[in-house]
Amino acid sequence: MSQFFQIHPDNPQQRLIDQAVDIINGGGVIVYPTDSGYALGCHIGDKSAMERIRSIRQVDDKHNFTLVCRDLSELALYAKVDNTAYRLIKNHTPGPYTFILKATKEVPQRLRNPKRKTIGLRVPENHIAMALLGTLGEPLMSSTLILPGDDMPLTDPYDIRDTLERSLDLVIDGGYCGFEPTTVVDLTGELPVITRQGLGSPEGLD
Repeated sequence: MSQFFQIHPDNPQQRLIDQAVDIINGGGVIVYPTDSGYALGCHIGDKSAMERIRSIRQVDDKHNFTLVCRDLSELALYAKVDNTAYRLIKNHTPGPYTFILKATKEVPQRLRNPKRKTIGLRVPENHIAMALLGTLGEPLMSSTLILPGDDMPLTDPYDIRDTLERSLDLVIDGGYCGFEPTTVVDLTGELPVITRQGLGSPEGLD
């Protein structure tokens, strides 16, 4: 049975954030709010928790996880970022964008795209997500909360709890945070390529 925390979207209660981080560090799988909907998250080094997320999503080992980061300095630790890419990312973070970049050796091999050696990274504009990341001190391994057979992610924390309470350790109710996914921008080539148009505006990405 999952725990259920109601956390204020503008002023997250640190006591509950601390408890949530303890659950993550203990191998837990959580659902938490971002600026583009609710996401599944777990500790970056926890293979078992990652497999549980794969099971919930019913995806195979080719599924691309995203590292959700606090800031650009963290992002640069896990991805190879040249000056042009850095400026583009800086102009669009925090925000509803996922950037595909070449992974550094800091990224566990199982998280990298097996063929391209890439990783998806993002910095969300959400107080609860940022509080979690600040207390955790490292990125969250994340995946959008879209269930098998669905086209759209789950948006209601109570529905999420009712549907997945036996598969999760914690659901964070951070209020309504939308359902449109991030805009995905591939920065591995000479020019940026938008591979999925989502919530983030395409302006300034070319």
